[in-house]
Amino acid sequence: MAAHAQVKGVDTTPLWKHVKKEWKLYSFLILPVIYFIIFKYAPMIGNIIAFRKYRGGPNILGSEWVGFTYFEMFMKDPTFWRAFFNDLTLSVSYLVVKFPLTLIFALLLNELQRIKWKKFVQTVSYLPHFISVVIVAGMVKEMVSLTGPINNVLSYLGFEKISFISLPEWFPTIYVTSGVWQSLGWGTILYLAAMTGINTALYEAAKIDGASRLRLAMHVTIPGILPTVMVLLILDIGSILGSNFEKILLLYNPLTYETADVISTYVYRMGITGGNFSYATAVGLFEGIIGLILVTIANEVSKRTTNSSLW
Repeated sequence: MAAHAQVKGVDTTPLWKHVKKEWKLYSFLILPVIYFIIFKYAPMIGNIIAFRKYRGGPNILGSEWVGFTYFEMFMKDPTFWRAFFNDLTLSVSYLVVKFPLTLIFALLLNELQRIKWKKFVQTVSYLPHFISVVIVAGMVKEMVSLTGPINNVLSYLGFEKISFISLPEWFPTIYVTSGVWQSLGWGTILYLAAMTGINTALYEAAKIDGASRLRLAMHVTIPGILPTVMVLLILDIGSILGSNFEKILLLYNPLTYETADVISTYVYRMGITGGNFSYATAVGLFEGIIGLILVTIANEVSKRTTNSSLW
């Protein structure tokens, strides 16, 4: 039997043989693997303090074992549940707005015929992604301040000025719109890359049948990139309780806690500023478990409905 046996189109060659043959390519994985081990997996050991009464210092394992005490505490804390639902609201709102807009923008970019114009639009739309979140927060605050351009326009039109940054009902709008502006262009990269892999013969056949550009997009382009769409959607669902901590921390204030306080800022206040490390770790661990459950469910649903999944 040949060494590279094929069973129903699947390569059954042992992994170690692939590594031995393509060791130069696999060597590029060394640094990323080391990075993930040191900065992603090793810190997971610290989750043990969620079950211990840890008050600081190097002796984590020597602290008193308290089991699920801290989990019971935050489950009874109304402030936690406010942060939980705020996180859910902000993340879902952002996903519902950003995800379809990114896909639509990618489809529009794909329809541009002039290469120079297409590259110009891509460059302009990608630039916000590279702006520091600190600068973005500063720009947002300036835009919505009482002396900013938005309030100047409102005043010119005869409306009363609004203190957007101090009104809790406006925070979700500010968060979502600024996030979409910063990520819209960058989010199209994977979609455009997936579109290049679609067989051009499909487009030619559809055009012969009289398909319009809209029908080409609906019946050729979108089905062709559906696996990529589903993978990105699954990843976004997995981080649905992971609102942009840095931006929220820079934008929110005690007046907007009602709608702006999320799990990550709650953990920051309880752990970093409050010194209650075990309590904060328990909340963070709970957030991670919920994210894992959401990814697993989304992956299974995607596998059953579209035959596309992460694993």
